[in-house]
Amino acid sequence: MPARPLVMYPDPRLKLRAAPVEQFDAALESLAQDLMDTVVAAPAIGLSACHIGVPQRLVAIRLADDALMRLYVNPQILWTSPELKREQEGSVSMPGIAEELERPARIGLVWNTLSGAEERAEAEGFLAVVLQHEIDQLDGIFWLDRLSRLKRERAIRRYEKLRSGR
Repeated sequence: MPARPLVMYPDPRLKLRAAPVEQFDAALESLAQDLMDTVVAAPAIGLSACHIGVPQRLVAIRLADDALMRLYVNPQILWTSPELKREQEGSVSMPGIAEELERPARIGLVWNTLSGAEERAEAEGFLAVVLQHEIDQLDGIFWLDRLSRLKRERAIRRYEKLRSGR
């Protein structure tokens, strides 16, 4: 399957709330394969289907080049820890820009597999941060929305300079 083109900031599709996956079929498997191929080609740590222009609740995550690709269909966060973790975040839809964000260090989540089976797990550390980042994207929350207004405006100006070659 081919890697798909990325939706680039400030495309309004990055602000759309993704629809739940209802059909666990060959079309979903094909979309999942395209998303995984795009994670590798980008290269990215994680991508939601929204990043390739498909507003469905599907996420692919690969924490390292040699790591297993993880797929999450209809992921939902059930709980978050009071402990927080600071990490640099950015997006392949806005290359070259990153800022430090603070998020819960641990989460509990539920999701479906490609076959529709329900899974539950806890995630901590960097995986928890990546999952929260991608689930935000499914909810139409671009990572910039988590920054203060001042940091967000500075990041957008830096990105505009990068895009224009200045």
